[in-house]
Amino acid sequence: MTRRAAIVVLDGVGVGAAPDAAAYGDVGSDTLGNLSRAVPGGFDLPSLRAAGLGNIAPLAGMARTDRATCAWGLMEPKSAGKDSTTGHWELAGLHLARPFPTYPHGFPADVVDEFARRTGRPVIGNVVGSGTVIIDRYGAEHARTGAWILYTSADSVFQIAANEAVIPLDELYRGCEVARRMLVAPHDVSRVIARPFTGTPGAYTRTRNRRDFSIEPPGETLLDALVAAGVPTDGVGKVDDLFAGRGIASRHFADNGQGIAAIAEWLEGGAGGFLFANLVDFDQQFGHRNDVPGFYGALRQFDAALPRLLSALREDDLLFITADHGNDPTTASTDHARECVPLLAGGPRVRPGDLGRRGSFSDLGATVGEWLGVGFRGRGTSFLSALVSR
Repeated sequence: MTRRAAIVVLDGVGVGAAPDAAAYGDVGSDTLGNLSRAVPGGFDLPSLRAAGLGNIAPLAGMARTDRATCAWGLMEPKSAGKDSTTGHWELAGLHLARPFPTYPHGFPADVVDEFARRTGRPVIGNVVGSGTVIIDRYGAEHARTGAWILYTSADSVFQIAANEAVIPLDELYRGCEVARRMLVAPHDVSRVIARPFTGTPGAYTRTRNRRDFSIEPPGETLLDALVAAGVPTDGVGKVDDLFAGRGIASRHFADNGQGIAAIAEWLEGGAGGFLFANLVDFDQQFGHRNDVPGFYGALRQFDAALPRLLSALREDDLLFITADHGNDPTTASTDHARECVPLLAGGPRVRPGDLGRRGSFSDLGATVGEWLGVGFRGRGTSFLSALVSR
């Protein structure tokens, strides 16, 4: 097998409200469109424009091009929900009929009490909020009592914060594993997240030792099919966490720059099979913080690296650039947004052109499956015949 494929997920980089955005409170969300209009003079992203990003939707400062180097399109979400796990699972061919549960008023008392009983430590917090604010609020009490700091957000997450000087990392991870086993339907949250930090009151810092403990996919995914067929899989970023480690192992990095370098090294190297990569800074560092300059800076960083990624592609390589949901930094919300996602596809055999408006993210997984010679199509419809020259 000489063919290779790579999917690069620009986490949170949506391209306009999905048809059912009103049901999620996201009418008007348009991560790329609104961001382009918020940037003075509009986008200056020459590599992404040349690839065809401006052909997908109207973007300030980015005119359409008749000479796109990639194929382009747009994909609508079909799964219920708008979180990273749901989006990545849909990309890999799996749909969810109901969204993961969220807890805008904190977790029920019986859930909290059971977690405390199983781990042998009390729990403080159990509130909704930003992690940095929560740590500042409860850090001193945590140090005094040795209690877990429990909090959640608009996402389906059970987040456990602990000072590494108070609760060792290994115990924090074990506590997360306890929570993961405990949280079954109807409290089957998408992810349990370890949120370690260090420091003293007024000077707390979250460390890079975060770990996500995702719920396991309830059905077959593209990754399962590739592994069963003997096709190598590799990951960059949090994709292994999102699939509970099933079918893929990932290298985690401190920021997008390191992640982009790892993607380039995979494309330029001798690895075969499939690469699934997530660049999380768009979402985690900038979207959730409504940081317009930071978000745009991350796009410019990726734009500057794109020529290297495309030039590394061999004759039988396909590179896909997409997203998993929106996270519009220009709206009042700091939550994910129910948005469509962009689709760019490059490679020596790609016929540049419009791939249209796809009815599901799963069309991408189906296309990769066909390209790599496995029968899996999941809930998608392959567009390979429209994409490549035979």
